[in-house]
Amino acid sequence: MSQPVLIELELPADLEKFRLPADVDRCLQELLDRQDQAHELTPAEREKAEGLVNLAELLSLLQLRVQRASQQESHGR
Repeated sequence: MSQPVLIELELPADLEKFRLPADVDRCLQELLDRQDQAHELTPAEREKAEGLVNLAELLSLLQLRVQRASQQESHGR
């Protein structure tokens, strides 16, 4: 049975700037484009694409958390 865990992180104010490096983003886009064009990815390519998608999603979620925290602070909560 899984159990939720609360982890507190000190996030820098400029976290909104965190993005995949251009070369990494380009690699991910190429893999996703190949997949969308019905080209079968190798198991290694699929694993790489999944890892990069997970990383991109994590960065997006962190950015949203920072935005929400900033909004709450500016509204005096």
